[in-house]
Amino acid sequence: MVALSGCGVEGAGTPVVEPAVSPVQSPSSEPTSAPVEESRGISPVRSLETPETLETPADPAIDVPSDVPADVPPDTSAFASELVSSAKLSLSLVERYQTAIPHKWGENIPGVRTHLVTQDKVIALTFDACGGKEGSGYDEKLIDYLIKEQIPATLFVNARWLSANPDMFAKLAGNPLFEIENHGTEHRPLSVNGRAAYGIAGTKDVSDAIREVTGNADEIEKLTGRRPLFFRSGTAFYDDIAVDIAHDLGFQLAGYNVLGDAGATFNTEQVYNALTKARSGSIVLAHMNHPEKDTAEGVMKAIPVMQKAGFRFVLLSAYPVE
Repeated sequence: MVALSGCGVEGAGTPVVEPAVSPVQSPSSEPTSAPVEESRGISPVRSLETPETLETPADPAIDVPSDVPADVPPDTSAFASELVSSAKLSLSLVERYQTAIPHKWGENIPGVRTHLVTQDKVIALTFDACGGKEGSGYDEKLIDYLIKEQIPATLFVNARWLSANPDMFAKLAGNPLFEIENHGTEHRPLSVNGRAAYGIAGTKDVSDAIREVTGNADEIEKLTGRRPLFFRSGTAFYDDIAVDIAHDLGFQLAGYNVLGDAGATFNTEQVYNALTKARSGSIVLAHMNHPEKDTAEGVMKAIPVMQKAGFRFVLLSAYPVE
């Protein structure tokens, strides 16, 4: 599967893929496993621009707020205590992982969760809002349809999209039909050595990976009062050390097993065909930041068919994921 294209990152390409998922008529079928050492989602028509070797540069020190004492007295504010706790955790993770060498790389390596654990005929729709120069739009037609039809969805919002759409973010976050999750701070692959996906450089070291995860999570929590439960990296690529770091920071990594729109590059029929091949427990990845593309039309065509087949739609947090 290929998660990224059209996410507003300079240098990102547009892979041409067909979703490889099971028919909607066969909800009991099991997903096909692939080797974990590399992503099963690399398109045969393009290659990843990645270093030949995995080198781990030294990590710069984490900046601890200078105005917060190292030992928090009992009467220190909760906010200051949280700052200190976060800084101490970051320092401990740098110490733990700064010499670790990654051995796996891809979208579906161990620790990335790709489906709901259930036999119920439910599907989790997830929509990324990637942000950036070419990806900070808002698909009003798509979201209005979901609201009108009362279709729950999980929205993975990047810090750049949030910054460009603060009022819309507030409206979406205030609607119980949606849950807001973390799509990273700079929309980068999560790496400890800068490994790239689709020409996009990954986070360069442990400290950078921590900032990519926590920077946007902190902002979402500040604005909504709820800390995200899930993280999905830019491009949905990870190395195995970065996976461990994200877990230690308290996040579940949200993968997918249905490629809904290939980074908003699918036409209406391709989106429709992808979604209607979903099965029980599927996690669908599509995009809500390209109103000029065909994602909305494909979703609107597919959902009535899926409902007629007995499926209903749930938030990602509604079931365990693995």
